[in-house]
Amino acid sequence: IGMATHGSLLTSAGAVSFAGLLSLAVAMGIGRFAFTPMLPFMLEDQLLSVAQGAWLAAANYVGYFVGALLAARIRLNAPTLAVASLAAIASVTAAMALPGAPLWAALRFSAGVFSAWVFVATSVWCLGRLAQLQRADLSAPVYSGVGVGIAAAGLYCLAADVAGVKSQHMWIHLGLLAAACTIPVVVVLRKSAIVALAAQAAVGERRDLPRGTRGLIVCYGIMGYGYILPATFLPVLARSVVNDPAVFGWAWPVFGLMAAGSTLLAGMAIRHASRLHVWAGCQFFMGLGTLLPSVWLHGASIFLAAILVGGTFMVITLAGVQEIRARVSWSPAEWVGYLTAAFAIGQIAGPALSFVLLTQPELTSHALDLGLQSAAVLLVVSSMWIWRQAVPLKSRKELMNAH
Repeated sequence: IGMATHGSLLTSAGAVSFAGLLSLAVAMGIGRFAFTPMLPFMLEDQLLSVAQGAWLAAANYVGYFVGALLAARIRLNAPTLAVASLAAIASVTAAMALPGAPLWAALRFSAGVFSAWVFVATSVWCLGRLAQLQRADLSAPVYSGVGVGIAAAGLYCLAADVAGVKSQHMWIHLGLLAAACTIPVVVVLRKSAIVALAAQAAVGERRDLPRGTRGLIVCYGIMGYGYILPATFLPVLARSVVNDPAVFGWAWPVFGLMAAGSTLLAGMAIRHASRLHVWAGCQFFMGLGTLLPSVWLHGASIFLAAILVGGTFMVITLAGVQEIRARVSWSPAEWVGYLTAAFAIGQIAGPALSFVLLTQPELTSHALDLGLQSAAVLLVVSSMWIWRQAVPLKSRKELMNAH
């Protein structure tokens, strides 16, 4: 009886949700964004320049884009792809301890590819399994994993720096953390036999796309553009106004904690409002958070930006993935991949625009501010478009009752 109970716990909806949370924590908190809190410390150790840091970030963004496009074309079922990619993230993260900017660029590119594969694969197997178990309400905790991973990586870097750990050793520790978090995911996947379930999943008959679907993917890409500049440079901006690492080091953990907590609140919000209304509201407030540091560079504005941007981007991710899965149920992996690719394009465009502005002598001192302001405008305008696409709550309930 004890063994049976243990097995049922590992196959429960709670275990599936927790495994999904850990997957996204590793993929996004470490594979994608560990470089953000690590950058100030690598600069402090004189391992690279700010320009080299920008190129390494860009390599990761390009890798994420490539991975998103390839995710639906890989001949592996979603759980297997997720586990293999998680193991790869642990390896390439630890390898960042090796010297050499060209090697780092290749490793950050690879980490981006693997992170995209984990995100798409987890969105397919985890949300699909929760739907089978009739516990779609547990999808919100899954996406809180992104914020949990960001906060954990940020807090570790903060503590390690205070303890005097060099940045090379930090990368090894982060790789070991990624490997440790992957183990429970493997156990849950094996015990719950999700691999078999995913392999048997049939692709439904293709149908016409609902009106506005492609526009929503464009708006999701705008979110990537608007989000990436503060997500990349908040710790650096914080350091520019506060010299104490015990203070400026909190900018990124606050960002991650807001991301983690916001998805739990989003799950409740989506039950009382349409996904698109929630998405539109968050896109608007992200625009405000993106604008703040460009018009008022102060410790308070940076932490407000961390709250507004960190507290909205994962809600948009949750609402966006759920909306696309509902609209294109016959091919979720393909269209979640397109959604993720749009996000990646936006992430590439943000630093690219900043680089172009930095090359103009008369704009150099205001390059980041101009980038943040352009992102804010796009976010606010796109939020208005999304709001207009939303089905009124009353009509949505009538449609659900009719079916």
